[in-house]
Amino acid sequence: MKTQLQKILLATALGASLLSGCAPLVVGGAVMGGMVAVDRRTSGTQLEDENIELKVAHAINKEMGERVHLNVTSYNRRVLLTGEIRSEADRSRATLLAQSQENVSQVVNDLAIGAASSLSQRTKDTVTSGQLKAAFVDAKDLQASAVKVVTERGVVYLMGRVTAREAQRATDIARGTSGVAKVVKVFEEISEQELQRLSQPPLGR
Repeated sequence: MKTQLQKILLATALGASLLSGCAPLVVGGAVMGGMVAVDRRTSGTQLEDENIELKVAHAINKEMGERVHLNVTSYNRRVLLTGEIRSEADRSRATLLAQSQENVSQVVNDLAIGAASSLSQRTKDTVTSGQLKAAFVDAKDLQASAVKVVTERGVVYLMGRVTAREAQRATDIARGTSGVAKVVKVFEEISEQELQRLSQPPLGR
């Protein structure tokens, strides 16, 4: 049975693996439970998502400066904006700036109007995300690497390409996690057939 520390380390490795595609998760020199995390995006899309995050953040921060505390998360070209912003006008402008960036297919703007969150709140959010990722690792019927977690002011945002069954399971786990005030689903839903296709090992391996 994994210790809580092992679970947290594995959750961290799962998050990091989303940037590198299919890779064994090594914790303490061993592959945990023989588990291999598989990102459900192509390697090209993963790279695009990284570039989108950088371009969107640069465009919004360049124009708005201290008027915004911004976090940008892109998954399969769907952009999530979280953080705080000074006015509704700025909020609308941030959406337009994000939509204007190359390869962005959709923008979900959940920027709150108000002052930037405190350091203590951001620390709590980091802890909440870690706890939730560990809970996903512990779940027997959920592929933890398929769900991306973003926490802002106690609100948990769940992203990823998942089936309706997986979306419900991840949501239920999130709602039962300490420190979570609200759960917002930003999933891209796929069929069970598509999941089965994605789960097949690539030819030649």
